[in-house]
Amino acid sequence: MAIRLLLAEDMNMVRGALVALLNLEADLEVVCELERGDLILDAALEHRPDVAVIDIDLPGTDGLTAAALLRERLPECRRLILTSLGRPGTLRRALSAHVDGYLLKDAPPRELAHAIRRVAAGHRVIDPQLALAAWEATGTPLTERETEVLQLAAEGADAGEIARRLHLAPGTVRNYLTTAAAKLNARNRVDAIRIARDAGWLL
Repeated sequence: MAIRLLLAEDMNMVRGALVALLNLEADLEVVCELERGDLILDAALEHRPDVAVIDIDLPGTDGLTAAALLRERLPECRRLILTSLGRPGTLRRALSAHVDGYLLKDAPPRELAHAIRRVAAGHRVIDPQLALAAWEATGTPLTERETEVLQLAAEGADAGEIARRLHLAPGTVRNYLTTAAAKLNARNRVDAIRIARDAGWLL
């Protein structure tokens, strides 16, 4: 049987594109599409979807409030947030609302379909780029020195310049940068800087 979906997205063109993409999947079926958050609960109670795919920024009622209401009134309907808001604070709010998934709109379509299937199967799915933001509640995973080195790298300093400014050996600086990237699950130094900035750990 196909996974039945409710889709709540206020932008008509985006909603239409998502419906078309999801309906191309043999095991997915959009049974209800909405443009307002305050319509979600009644529509879900009527159509009984397996998964509700909800934008956060909706008129009437925001997506996270609607997701919390769904959890209370229709707990068998899983809740996947699909949003352009990639800030750690928004992710923390979503996790506090006990959503089952959190995915950014710029993810490839195949990732959305995969996330829906996993959420429907009872798993929690969080955009991999945002997963480490959940650590924010306990602070940065970086040491003070790693943060200092990464901050200077973010300002454009190379390893040699950072070494001179911090009175370290260039090899030590490179080690700090490598360790910081590993802790942030980053692909490279540039990716580590982006992740740390998004999390609010760098200026």
